[in-house]
Order: sequence, then structure tokens, then C-alpha cells
Amino acid sequence: MKTHAIIPIFIPHLGCPNDCVFCNQKAITARMQPLGKDDVRDIIEKYLPTLSNRGIKTVEAAFYGGSFTGIPIRLQQEYLSVAKEYKDKGLIQKIHLSTRPDYIDSAILDNLKSCGADIIELGVQSFDEEVLRLSNRGHSRESVFRASEMVKDYGFELGLQLMIGLPGDTHEKSIRSAAEAVKIKPSIARIYPTIIIQNTELDHMYQRKEYIPLTLEDAVRTAKGMYLILKNSGINVIRIGLKSTDIINENGQIIGGTYHPAFRQLVEAEIARENLEKQLQEIIKSSHIPDKKSQKNFNEKTPPVIGFYSNGPSFSYMIGNRKSNKLYFEKKYPHVRFTFHVDPNLANQAYLAAPIAHYGSLFR
Repeated sequence: MKTHAIIPIFIPHLGCPNDCVFCNQKAITARMQPLGKDDVRDIIEKYLPTLSNRGIKTVEAAFYGGSFTGIPIRLQQEYLSVAKEYKDKGLIQKIHLSTRPDYIDSAILDNLKSCGADIIELGVQSFDEEVLRLSNRGHSRESVFRASEMVKDYGFELGLQLMIGLPGDTHEKSIRSAAEAVKIKPSIARIYPTIIIQNTELDHMYQRKEYIPLTLEDAVRTAKGMYLILKNSGINVIRIGLKSTDIINENGQIIGGTYHPAFRQLVEAEIARENLEKQLQEIIKSSHIPDKKSQKNFNEKTPPVIGFYSNGPSFSYMIGNRKSNKLYFEKKYPHVRFTFHVDPNLANQAYLAAPIAHYGSLFR
């Protein structure tokens, strides 16, 4: 059961004069009316009825879009005052916002504290100076460490956002960025693949053949490596990949890159497959499965049956996107039959492979 919900409030690109090569929000902002206090109230009021009586314990009002702390203090206070009103009433529990590392200082944090903010996510993207420069991020890696330390010192929950496949990026650089993020010890993190959106500088670089996007396979491999580094260090990776609503591209289109509507499932499915196959190999080594190649103890009519188990929330990862894991095992181990089961006693992302006691009995 879902116990955490987000009320997304999109703030136009007013707060950021920078032109990152992958961003197209300025063009969208030019066509949007500025958000007012009443708009924030209307958004919260629209969402709250849909969240009642669903067992949700934590509701966050989350300000997304442009760099929140870059907009005028007066506007920050107006927006946050509405969210704080609902927080004080107990209708929402946390106020969440995103900004840039170089838009953090003592005056900004003092204001956010007084306005009841709880979570600050920093758009880091990369810890590699060359990647930051080629992406026109406008900040250094040192500003990330400085801002992160200040956010934590003020008692805010810290989040870091990382991107893979930016100009100048490599698998190794992205892995190092994840390792650098671990040193900061944020509470939460996100991993986004780079996509090419029409009429961005990245689009122009792509058209000039100055930028080659990652293949989906390489993006999944890199995101998987980063995710495991972060997860194994106790960091909650709340997002891997982009939802369609994350792509602020009114009347535009994705030109290229690694957008996939189920990107997290692709990453999690690979991890599940590797986990299960490792267990399967141990079962084979221990001679619990007859070897078809040698025909030793093998009976075509009653092939060995291996059960794969996960809890309910992890079941789709175990099966894989479009049953990719199921098909993988069936093709690679044609002399074995595989069954997939839900075991509510298993933890999230915990997978178990075990022989079924009576081979073939499930298929009679």
C-alpha cells in the first residue's frame, strides 16, 4: 500500500538565468502565466481529496520546475506560506523544493527555515568538472559540497539529482559521481538519463554531430551501477528515469536520448535477473538440476522446475519489462521450467530461487 504522496507544483523557469544545454524550460515559461498564491492553493485543493482515505501517512507539497531559491524572496515566501498553511493544519506533512547548488546561502536557508520547508533537492547532475562545463551548468563540483553541507547543517533533508549521458560523460565518470554523492550522505537521490528535447542546445549539438546520446542498453548499465552504489550506502533512490510529466516540453518532442516510460523497471529487472541467475548457478552446481547436455538424470517429460520468488511490489521487476527476465531464463535454460511466485515474507528487491520439490507436478 502506498503511504507517501506528492502534490507537484510546477514553478516556471523564473528562478534560473542559466542555459543548461539539455533544458528547454525558458521557452515554455515565456508562454506561461506566472504562478500566484491562489494557483498554489488551487493545486493543493485539487489533489487533497484524491489522497484521503487511502492510508497515506506522508503528503508532500513539492515545488518543481525552475530553481526555486532563484526566484525573488517575496515570491518564495508567498508560495511557501500557502503550503505551510496546509502543513500547520496537518493536511500535508512536508514541503519539498528543488534548486541549484549555487543558489544556496545563509539568507536563503534562513528564509526557507522560517517558511517551514523540509526537503531541499540539489540539481547536481555530475561531479565531473568537464561534464559540468560542457553542459553549461554554471557551477563547480565544489559548490555542490558547500551547498550540501549548509543544507544539512540547517537541518533540512537533503536530496541530490544526478544525470547520466551528458556531454563529455562516460560510464566511469557517472559511477564516480555516484561515489562522490555517497560521501555527502544525502537522504534521497534521483538518477535521470539525458534526453534530447527539441530546440535545446543539446538538440543543436546532436544535429551538428557534436553529441552522441547513450544507447538504452548503456544507460541501463550505468544507471544500475550508480543505483547499487547509492542504495548499498543507505541512500533512498526515489526516482530512476523520467516520467512523461517530467518532460516540460509543451508542443515539442523528444529528439533522441534514452527516454523509456519504464526506465526504472529496466534497471531493477537487470538487478533481479543477475541476483536470480547467481542463485540458479549455485543450484545447478550442487546437482539439484539434471544436466541436459550430458543427459545425466534428465527426463524430457518431467524437466526440473525452479521457482523464483519476490514480494508483491518487486514482482514486476522479477518478471522484467515485457516479461524480459522470464524470456531470458526460458531461452538460456531450455531444459528447466521456471515458475514465478509472490512471497509476502520477502523484503522489497529481495529475490529467491529454489527448486520445486515435485518436478513437473505444477504442469499436470
